[in-house]
Amino acid sequence: MPTPTLRTDRLLLEPYRPADAEDFVALLADPEVGRFMGDGPMTEADAADLFGRVFSRVYADDLFDVWAVRRDGHYVGHAEIKRTDDVEGHELVYALAKPAWGGGLGTELATALVRYGFDRLDLTRVYATVADANHASLGLLAKLGFVHQQDVTEEDGSVTRVLALDRDPVPA
Repeated sequence: MPTPTLRTDRLLLEPYRPADAEDFVALLADPEVGRFMGDGPMTEADAADLFGRVFSRVYADDLFDVWAVRRDGHYVGHAEIKRTDDVEGHELVYALAKPAWGGGLGTELATALVRYGFDRLDLTRVYATVADANHASLGLLAKLGFVHQQDVTEEDGSVTRVLALDRDPVPA
């Protein structure tokens, strides 16, 4: 099933378009945005390669749902929900461009992903993995009711927190 379009009060989540390449690369290569994502900020070349794989693999093979996040018609972020063996379930992934920080859009975005996971994918639990130094995301997810499950010590010595939210209760 192709990635559907989702709407919140202020956001539109829709499948990426080829014209989003520059915004996607800028987001994932931004040192402040990327510092807590995966292995850290990507090079522009790596981000461009990843953007290509969104079309050639993720959408082409219908692997999981991945969205461009827009507000008032402008690209403000990235979101996905995907099955991962790291947590033996589905994990939320999201990132907002710096101009979109601090206005509650992260909460709105994460809530939309949770609802999609529960209502459309019929999941009973969703996960998030967050660097323990990422206090903003940890606070956001705690507000939504995510509960700490375990810590994972990475090869570089940093710690990743594994959080989970069960279907009931669904955040408001």
